[in-house]
Amino acid sequence: MIEIDGSFGEGGGQIVRTAVALSAVMGKPVHISKIRQGRPKPGLAAQHARAITALAGICDARTSGATPGSSEIVFTPGEIRGGRHRVEIGTAGSVTLLMQCLLPALLRAGAPSSLRVQGGTDVQWAPTVDYFKSVFLPALFSFGAKVSLEVLQRGYYPRGQGEVLLQVEPAKLKAARLEGRAAETGQNTQSRKSTVQGVSHCSNLPEHVAARQADSAAEVLEQAGYAARITQQALRLPSMGSGITLWSGCKGASCLGERGLPAEKVGRRAAEELILELKSHAAVDVHLADQLIPYLALAGGSCTVREISLHARTNIWTAAHFLDAEIEIVEEKGIFRIESVLRD
Repeated sequence: MIEIDGSFGEGGGQIVRTAVALSAVMGKPVHISKIRQGRPKPGLAAQHARAITALAGICDARTSGATPGSSEIVFTPGEIRGGRHRVEIGTAGSVTLLMQCLLPALLRAGAPSSLRVQGGTDVQWAPTVDYFKSVFLPALFSFGAKVSLEVLQRGYYPRGQGEVLLQVEPAKLKAARLEGRAAETGQNTQSRKSTVQGVSHCSNLPEHVAARQADSAAEVLEQAGYAARITQQALRLPSMGSGITLWSGCKGASCLGERGLPAEKVGRRAAEELILELKSHAAVDVHLADQLIPYLALAGGSCTVREISLHARTNIWTAAHFLDAEIEIVEEKGIFRIESVLRD
């Protein structure tokens, strides 16, 4: 039984998601204690518990403690099943965080999988669905994964009710090297002169909200020397909301609208965050680096990033409990290389 201290590092739900995901892939039972101990509301949140039970259904796992508020769980995995799966998170729990928890196991299933998830597609403290589709999945392609995502409906806080369909082909992952300014993702290359793409969207708000977000972002990007092509969506959905996601190659940025925040500031914030990443000679953005740690640990390889987040360090620490991989962080000329070497 692998023992994980859930209060280590950033001490959030990511430790739980990464630990149970790697438990399922490696077939090793895990006991996680002190879950989210330092948070205002310690223990599992409802969406964390839902991710655990959804993964348990996919890999025929036995669980204990997988309920909201629980400070410890035991997860004992069984055989991973492909086929059709459906998960309703409830309210606006993040569909992208749940998919990141289940995806490593689905890649190891004995048959192709389709995963239909209902919840929040564009919510705080989680990758947006556009980032997941246009930044994370293309980067995963470098590891040999064949995964596609269809956004059926967006979902905002508080009611959610967004829906996505993830299609996964089983794959033997290979080592990937995402280094340098023009990191190959199998779909696009990234360079200073490449066009930034994006999606600006709103629901139950005037159409000009999406337009103002897009126009503001495009103006900031163009002033910095980047061409922009941003599509706009004005929707009518169960919840009111807005947001924008921008990307170029293995780098992305997003910002969600909130009450009292002008649409122009939403667009500007996303553009400024992306520009900070694009100016770096690193290959991936800060958030993508921590999302790739499980795959670097499983398959080997490397990536470069302008800084190492606490989330990344925590994921490296968690992965080391399950895998015979040595993950090193080396600073070179103002950027960091995360290198994973699989032990024989």
